[in-house]
Amino acid sequence: MGGSRLSLRWLVLPLVLLAIAIAGKPAEAAVHRLSVDGPIGPATAGYIERGLEEAATEGASAVILALDTPGGLTSSTRRINDAILASPVPVIGYVAPAGARAASAGTYILYASHIAAMAPGTHLGAATPVQLGGGSPELPSEPKGEEGSGEAEEPAPKPETATERKAVNDAVAYLRGLAELRGRNADWAEAAVREAATLTATAAAEQGVIDLLAADTGALLNAVDGRTLKMPGGERKLATAGETVSDRAPDWRTRLLETITHPNVAYILLIIGIYGLIFEFANPGGLVPGIAGAICLLLALYALQALPVNYAGVALILLGVALMIAEAFAPSFGALGLGGVIAFVAGSLLLIDTHAPGFGISLPLIGTMAVLSAGVLLIIARLAVRSHRNPVVSGAEEITGAEGVATAAFTGHGWVHLHGEAWQAESPRPVAAGQRVRVTRREGLTLHVEPLDQPER
Repeated sequence: MGGSRLSLRWLVLPLVLLAIAIAGKPAEAAVHRLSVDGPIGPATAGYIERGLEEAATEGASAVILALDTPGGLTSSTRRINDAILASPVPVIGYVAPAGARAASAGTYILYASHIAAMAPGTHLGAATPVQLGGGSPELPSEPKGEEGSGEAEEPAPKPETATERKAVNDAVAYLRGLAELRGRNADWAEAAVREAATLTATAAAEQGVIDLLAADTGALLNAVDGRTLKMPGGERKLATAGETVSDRAPDWRTRLLETITHPNVAYILLIIGIYGLIFEFANPGGLVPGIAGAICLLLALYALQALPVNYAGVALILLGVALMIAEAFAPSFGALGLGGVIAFVAGSLLLIDTHAPGFGISLPLIGTMAVLSAGVLLIIARLAVRSHRNPVVSGAEEITGAEGVATAAFTGHGWVHLHGEAWQAESPRPVAAGQRVRVTRREGLTLHVEPLDQPER
């Protein structure tokens, strides 16, 4: 009987401890917060997609998408908007803190959100497709601004070609569609695309571009409490007043992808990878240059496949490197080297095929890489010239003209001592023992010699 009671206690005790642990475990936060701070790219899109999936899995009542971005890639922006439109959890786009902006791609994301909010001192707009800003296009003679915006606006480039007009019209239709879906100001949405219009937070609220102003997250959750939203699964009423907020910061994977998909980092990895493999092929067995080069090249290729890459730029970079290497091994008085540097710089400028904010390769970085490549080229060429001018110190060429000593007297065929070795020798003239001889030529292991002076005593 006592044994049964003891066994029962050992069974009940773990259950009691488990119940205490569950009771003491804090409940999952009802509101998740995702933060976008910087240009929008593939890593950002993946981060938001995973964040919305986690919010749906964990039963979050809402997701706050905090925005502070100058814009980004069109493909990544559409991925984010598709995820928002399909999300079963309400998404609250919130431009914060004071001084933040939702420019270009940020405006599209804010319009796609179920609720659009801004903190005082923020702004949005300038949603013209950035491809139109790549050159020096003609600008409208009288740029239009939104009254009450409180900001000086930069006029949008005027689309001149059919491709540019197509891009602008597509962007207008896309943003107007989002505005009509969410019941917001569609006319200003069109102006943001066609005229690069911008608005401050106060003006945006007055003109129906956003739903509300909120000084902080607590005020935001209280303001949206009780609102009924149209969701993919039907209407949903928000109950967010007083809810705790769980910050879902980007994990290490997202931060790593953000780093390597930055155009400057991808460019550096590409150059290091190319030179690492070149050094390994030039000096087989070094291993370190080859391993480092292969890793950097694979990371660069992964980053480039996620970015809008102009493959003509990649080809020009490879051509430039090849020409500079050719100059080192086949000197052409600088023609190959100069052409290589020009091709390298041109390819670097063309490598990233977009003018989106934050996705261009730094011009100082391109200049630095070009100078370093040219410097390496000059060092290699100088070493090659110096090596060519130095006298030969080994091989058959070095033996011709060398002087040795006859080990014994001979006429015709005999032996000489040269460089610490005994060689068979032939001479058309008699050679005395100990007499110095000069090698005139070599045939296999036989040296042809001629006597120089009297035999040594």
